[in-house]
Amino acid sequence: MGLFHCPMGAAFYEDDDCIDCGMCYAKTRDEMIEASKKIRAYLKSHAPKNSIIRKIAVCGKGGVGKSTIVILLANVLKEAGYSVLIFDTDESNPGLYRMLGFDKQPRALMTVLRRLPSGKKEVTAKWLTPDQITVADIPSGYMLGGDGFKFLMVGKIEDPFQGCACSMANIAGDLVGKLALQDREIVVIDIEAGIESFGRGVERNVDTVLIVVEPSFESMALAEKIAYMAEGMGISRVRAILNKVPSDKVRQRMAEELDKKGVKTLGTIYFDPELSEASFEGTTPVNSRAAEEMKAIAELLLDESK
Repeated sequence: MGLFHCPMGAAFYEDDDCIDCGMCYAKTRDEMIEASKKIRAYLKSHAPKNSIIRKIAVCGKGGVGKSTIVILLANVLKEAGYSVLIFDTDESNPGLYRMLGFDKQPRALMTVLRRLPSGKKEVTAKWLTPDQITVADIPSGYMLGGDGFKFLMVGKIEDPFQGCACSMANIAGDLVGKLALQDREIVVIDIEAGIESFGRGVERNVDTVLIVVEPSFESMALAEKIAYMAEGMGISRVRAILNKVPSDKVRQRMAEELDKKGVKTLGTIYFDPELSEASFEGTTPVNSRAAEEMKAIAELLLDESK
């Protein structure tokens, strides 16, 4: 297969995981489209129905406020008695750890990819090899613990010629798939902007996709594309959170347009100057109007899994 990455995880054609979709040997655009349809149909038919919420991916266009939504949601889940693991898989956005109140970042997962000696003793990567990994199995060097949260990150591209983010996405997707969460444990994943992560399959092993949508044509159009991608992966719980909404009139129009696109709206976070000021400082106000609005959103989300 060369550099081809099988979306089903097959190591070679007719491997145990191979579904004979034809993607690995497709030579034309039409053949690739047909193979993609077979993969989509297979994943949808094998998707678990009404699964308990364990793994949440927060997606959307760049700048819509994904990280803010992640923090607000994590705080509400913590208050509801959940142990929340926040996983930063965005290789560019640098400030999520600050928004959580940490003064440093954990060791990035991408350090297991280092090919050149750094002069520092690296934590072994053997913990990544089992078929199942619990939160307790993650070495402390890779994970920060705080007030009801645990935080880990895949890493950031910080220098020119450092390479693409594909290998980082592979590690992130692999870990999400292997995570065996216990009762009252939830992982909330801050996904990179856009839809490239879906092409890499990072979200394949989540049970819930939350699309953060702002009042713009680009954001609404991307929401439809994300929903299509997520459902094609077999994810049945795909919902939109409207963010930065200036009025009820705009909220209603956004919800109606998303409904036409087949995207169900879960709730709304109205435009709040306090959130804008906090973003400038790299923090998130947990006692704000937005926090109260997130409580209502989280309650609806959790009710769906009961």
